[in-house]
Order: sequence, then C-alpha cells, then structure tokens
Amino acid sequence: MSEDIEADTSCCASCGIAEVDDIKLVPCDDCDLVKYCSEDCQKDHTSRHLLDCKKRAAELRDGLLFKQPESTHRGDCPICMLPLPLDTATYAMYTCCSKIVCTGCDFANEKREIEMRIVQTCPFCRKELPDTDEECDKQRMKRIEANDPVAIRFEGFEQCKKGNYIGALDYLTTAAELGDAEAHYKLSILYELGQGVEKDFGKEIYHLEEAAIGGDPEARYHLGAYEWNNKNNAERAVKHWIISATQGHDDSIKMLMKVFREGFVSKDDLAAALRAHQAAVNATKSPQREAAEEYCRN
Repeated sequence: MSEDIEADTSCCASCGIAEVDDIKLVPCDDCDLVKYCSEDCQKDHTSRHLLDCKKRAAELRDGLLFKQPESTHRGDCPICMLPLPLDTATYAMYTCCSKIVCTGCDFANEKREIEMRIVQTCPFCRKELPDTDEECDKQRMKRIEANDPVAIRFEGFEQCKKGNYIGALDYLTTAAELGDAEAHYKLSILYELGQGVEKDFGKEIYHLEEAAIGGDPEARYHLGAYEWNNKNNAERAVKHWIISATQGHDDSIKMLMKVFREGFVSKDDLAAALRAHQAAVNATKSPQREAAEEYCRN
C-alpha cells in the first residue's frame, strides 16, 4: 500500500479528524482505502469514494478468488492423513461423527473387524455402527444440533433428493454460513435452477466464488466456463482452470488442452498445470486405497 493511502487511513476521509485519544476510526465496509469517525461522515463521503471503493473492493475480491487453495474442499482423511480424492465413490461419511474417511482406511478397518470377529464400528470414533436408516438419521440430527456443517450439508442434500428444496435451502444456507464449500456449490445450483428459491444469477455466481475460494475445483471449473462463455474473458477463465487443474480436476485439464490448441494458454503454463495435476492425483493414492479398489472390482 502506498504512503499516500497509509496517510489517508490515519484520519477520517470525510472531516479529516485524526485517530487520537477517544476518536476511533472505522474502515470502509468494502475496501481498505479509507476510514471514518462516524456513520454521518461515511454517508457524506460516499459519492466521492464510491468509484475508488468499487475498484479496490474488486481487487481485494480477486486477490482472494485467485489465491491457490492449500487443498481441495475435501481435505485429508482423518486417519491416514492423505488428501481425499475428488471422486465421491472413494470415501464415506459416518453419521456418528461426520468424519469423511477414505475407502482405504474404511476397508482396512472392516477387514480387521472381520478377521477378529468383532462388532463393526466407525473407523474414526469407534462408535458402534447403526443397524437401520432411522438410527443413522438420529445420529445425523445430533450432529446437526451440534452445529456440524458436514451433517447440516448432508441433510440439505437429503432434502434435495426428496424434492424438498425449501428445506434444503435452509440447511445448505446454514452450512454455507459455517464455511462449508460444498454447501456453497449446491446453493449456486439451486439459485441457477430456481429450486426452492427464485432464480438469482448474482447469488449463483457469489456461491460459486465462495465454493471456489473454499477449495472446490468443480465450482472453480464452472466459474472458468462462465468467464469463457458469458464474458469472453479468456484470461480469467484460464486462471480458474489452471488452479482447479492443479487440484486434480480432470475436466479443467481437458479445457486447458482445448484452449491451448486455440492459442490461449502457453506451452509452459500447460506443462506446469499437467505436472501439478498429476502430482495432486498421485498424492491421493496409497497401497491401502488401491487394495480397497481391487477388492471392490472383484
């Protein structure tokens, strides 16, 4: 930040009063360029500050949006601590603790229980597994009462399957407010299709962006498609696809290869994305997971 802007934040942008003694300045709600001593000063200064504020707010948003996530929204398996694959068939969510466990650890636990002839339990919290769907529902509701975002999001998904989109909207909104990226992505779909709510393009894009910021590569892939198809902004589209490709997202790699042939991606950038994509995929592999896959195939 420049010295001029730093000087501006030391006094009220409207009346010029400095932040001393009992005078406390509050930053603008949307940007980091100015501060105000009161709501009246902020209102008086709005017309002069509006354009700079919008520009700076967009810059801050982009800085957040295009930051490479440390991992995908799936995170790591809580047992083997390896990244969870993007494929939903490669892990299981346990209603007792809402932990998402990879098939490798799930298979190893189940194999151990069969060999030792002991009761089946959750591989993470060791609670005995429920026998009926009703018991699963009770366990999930307990987690929901504990404000568990994973359980809340899962219930939102269940309501969607039942066609109760209004109920799903409530659950997913709550999970999203708790920071669940997958809930944000599902909300973007509801706002796109008008399920349980009126269609709202602005909210659709907002939830896609929040999901992408939270590490969801599928949401980021769709943001890239939006930039490419609706805004003709190849640069932003490519940025999105490079980030999601490095998270192991296959469709993003396919799009990068397509736009490379059209001259929108350099050879070096594509090569780097391919290497990062393969590294992300390899990081999700382990002998235990491969054994589980082999068992399922046979």
